[in-house]
Amino acid sequence: MQDALIRLTDYWAGRGCLVAQPMNTEVGAGTLNPATALRVLGPEPWRVAYAEPSVRPDDSRYGDNPNRLQTHTQFQVILKPEPGDAQEQYLGSLAALGIDLRAHDVRFVEDDWASPALGAWGLGWEVWLDGLEITQFTYFQQSGGLTLDPVSVEITYGMERILMALQGVSHFKDIAYAPGITYGEAFGQAEYEMSRYYLDDADIAANRELFEAYAAEARRMLDARLPVPAHTYVLKCSHAFNVLDARGAIGTTERARAFARMRGLAHEVAALWVERRAELGHPLGDAAVRPAPAEPGGEPGAEPTALPDAASAGTFALEIGVEELPPHEVARTAEHVAERLRDGLEEAGLFTDASSLDTGATPRRIIMLARGLEAREPDTEQVVKGPRIAAAYDASGEPTRALLGFARGHGIDVSDVGRVAVAGGEYAGYTRTVVGRSAAEVLAALLPEIVTGLRAGKNMRWRAPGLSFARPIRWLLALLDDREIPFTAADLTAGRSTRVHRTAASPRVDVPDAASLVGVLREHGIEPVRARRRSRIVEDAGALARDRDGTVDTAAEHALVEEIVDLVEEPVAILGSFDAKYLELPEEILTTVMRKHQRYLPVRRGTGRLLPHFVTVANGECDHDAVRAGNEAVLRARYEDASFFFRQDLRTTPEQIKEGLGRLTFTERLGSMADRSSRIAAIAADLAGRLDLAAGERAALARAAALAKFDLASSMVIELPSLAGTMAREYARRAGEDEAVARALYEMELPRSAGDAPPATAAGAVLAAADRLDLLAGLFAVGSAPTGSSDPFGLRRAALALTAILRDVPRLAPVTVGDGLALAARHQPVAVAPGALAEAERFIARRLEQNLLDEGRPVHIVRAVLPLAGTPAHAARAADDLAELLGSAAFGRLTTALQRVLRIVPGTAEAGYDPARFTEPAERNLHEAFTRVTAELTARPSLPEFAGTASALVAPIDAFFDDVMVMDEDPDVRANRLGLLAAIRDVAAPVLDWREIA
Repeated sequence: MQDALIRLTDYWAGRGCLVAQPMNTEVGAGTLNPATALRVLGPEPWRVAYAEPSVRPDDSRYGDNPNRLQTHTQFQVILKPEPGDAQEQYLGSLAALGIDLRAHDVRFVEDDWASPALGAWGLGWEVWLDGLEITQFTYFQQSGGLTLDPVSVEITYGMERILMALQGVSHFKDIAYAPGITYGEAFGQAEYEMSRYYLDDADIAANRELFEAYAAEARRMLDARLPVPAHTYVLKCSHAFNVLDARGAIGTTERARAFARMRGLAHEVAALWVERRAELGHPLGDAAVRPAPAEPGGEPGAEPTALPDAASAGTFALEIGVEELPPHEVARTAEHVAERLRDGLEEAGLFTDASSLDTGATPRRIIMLARGLEAREPDTEQVVKGPRIAAAYDASGEPTRALLGFARGHGIDVSDVGRVAVAGGEYAGYTRTVVGRSAAEVLAALLPEIVTGLRAGKNMRWRAPGLSFARPIRWLLALLDDREIPFTAADLTAGRSTRVHRTAASPRVDVPDAASLVGVLREHGIEPVRARRRSRIVEDAGALARDRDGTVDTAAEHALVEEIVDLVEEPVAILGSFDAKYLELPEEILTTVMRKHQRYLPVRRGTGRLLPHFVTVANGECDHDAVRAGNEAVLRARYEDASFFFRQDLRTTPEQIKEGLGRLTFTERLGSMADRSSRIAAIAADLAGRLDLAAGERAALARAAALAKFDLASSMVIELPSLAGTMAREYARRAGEDEAVARALYEMELPRSAGDAPPATAAGAVLAAADRLDLLAGLFAVGSAPTGSSDPFGLRRAALALTAILRDVPRLAPVTVGDGLALAARHQPVAVAPGALAEAERFIARRLEQNLLDEGRPVHIVRAVLPLAGTPAHAARAADDLAELLGSAAFGRLTTALQRVLRIVPGTAEAGYDPARFTEPAERNLHEAFTRVTAELTARPSLPEFAGTASALVAPIDAFFDDVMVMDEDPDVRANRLGLLAAIRDVAAPVLDWREIA
């Protein structure tokens, strides 16, 4: 291992990095060393490399866990500003370590980084070596609450993981650290003893005093304007907190306050460092990114690049080359670029019915291939307006000075000027022919707008002024037939070069013409068409599984297959295996590890039972045996971790596990997860009081409610959060709980996503509804409603789940959204304003609206049933009924009649009238018909029931409007008639929004 550290040090020193030393106090990551945390701030360039022992008390395992250490070794590299080829430099460092990049599957897999405590975040990847995460690679965007300019690249190597993979050992203790000395021999005793200290022996009172002392000293150093010692004491403060946390001594309120205190100190340190470096005149220089030149051709005054012309329709190819995109952005970006390109070409008249546009998309490139484009824009006629006719000629009809100046300015003779009509006025003017631009000119103007306009769900900056996207854009190819369209976007100029696999002998390849682009990529092992990659993955995975008498359920694994499609450019399926002893673990643990962590496709028997095999998909040709062995080792380590956590959890009862909820913060104002569990239980009890539940159902609900969310404190769910509910069921069963209780604990997490099955039991449904109601009522009360794309508490998902439960579980029909929120509000630890509840109810209604639209219902039908959103089952049924009734002539007449009522009644008009004051027969007839209809209607009629009963109002309403002057001059008569119509309005309004179906 020491040889690997020396090699990395030599490699990065040879690329201009200063070799720094580890921090002389405990840090949780190399990021916190001032050589990173402070030096990424401000405009000065900085390149540094250093090894950093990273101390994380909560990862203490007494040295027993093969992959978890309380002190592990990171190797940290900072490149500021980012050099444009950091990925290539990083891959060179792996080669320096002796890793054969062509034999192994090295991949950049999306993993964004954030540290709210430091006010820091960045976008980047985990780097995988044969499925093993070995490096965190991040483009820093913000630190200490300050936006970074220039952007730095952080490369953090996990040394123990890398060495375990290189040396083929399965436990960190077996790593050869130096000749004749293993890692365990060098550090095993320290690992055990520090684990003992952090987990068992650390003095809680002493560490609390240390926390306060360190925080106070950091404050004193800030006041003295000394950012480096202030930063040092913030780090000491953070470590004291981590020790207390590992000892289980941090409560909810204390955690929130400590985080806020450390965050505030860290922000002040960052700001003070920036000030001090500015006061010193930025001794290392200024590398901040400057705005791009105003002129697209380059520097002002530069000669414009000549654009190709074409005499006939042609083929155009565009390739936008990027560093690995997040999988969910690949297809979305291709669709966006295709739409922008097609619209621009159609607007210019270059894209006709004879044209076609094909797209390609991989993690590293977005490709457009347009065929059959017109050579030029059509010529157009343009009316040029001059002075008004009255000002263009004098009384004798001679041209005035205004007209003469107009003609001279446009280079035409006065005799060529005529009369033109513009916007209803008459002017002197003329019509001129505007020659259409060539296809190249159109593209050269359109393409920079497309590239600079790219946006993603999360965007980042890099060393390219004016560009912001999910990941850096690194090259542009633009060919019209065999000619380049050399447009410019920021510091990139398009040409004919593409990039292939980074491990290729020649990573950059010239493309002869537009039509050859896809073929050139395929020659170099890149499949740009997503559908072809998908087919290859499905076919090859299936064939490998069949070799082991198994199958891959690609339909059930659809989401995973789609993700894999966008993780690779050339899918190479490889079959791996694991020890059958792990099949003793619950299946959900095994498949969650495969899918969520490793993106493996599980192999099953025909019966659906798991086999001890999996399929991984490498990116490009490699040494299959080496990649298989690497992935098998990774999965073995993952399953060892899972087995460790599972056994650890089984040593305690659900009640004992639940005690840990008190150490898990929900939010500062709403308390801990233990507080939330208690609220869910209370809300569930209140809901049950409104429902007709059998004695057994009430007993199961009460017991499950007492254990609600207990598994969130289990080691397994802390490690794999997506197993919440699943592990509750498993642990409840193994603790001897009734099956109805175990099932309710599982079902309270359902549905997890759109399309997921709702709870099947009454106890599960009540708990699930109570869970979502508590979440929505509480978070809206404290002002944590989602904003834009930010939804940290998953409230959109919670609202969708609540509507699904109330819609699909008939036993919960008596519960409305409004009543449920009001009931949940009574159990919150904060006051819930009526406005917050109303906002929450509107939010839930919008989710129901979107859900109904997503199911394919027309917009006007969905909007018409929104008055019923408080009872989602009623709303969905009404939408289906309305779709059928709209074809009925009788319903059409009822709709027309009710809309006549709605149009004339002011929104402020109150229902109520005196039948004795009616003077016209039509008034009395409508009153009598309305009285009969209201008597026949049930409390909550279905739409067909309402339509059938209310149809008796059609003729009386029509006669009323034909024979009665509603807006009579006598205000009392007018008010009485409007009161009758308002009463009809109020009976019809809860059924539908009738205006939407006009």
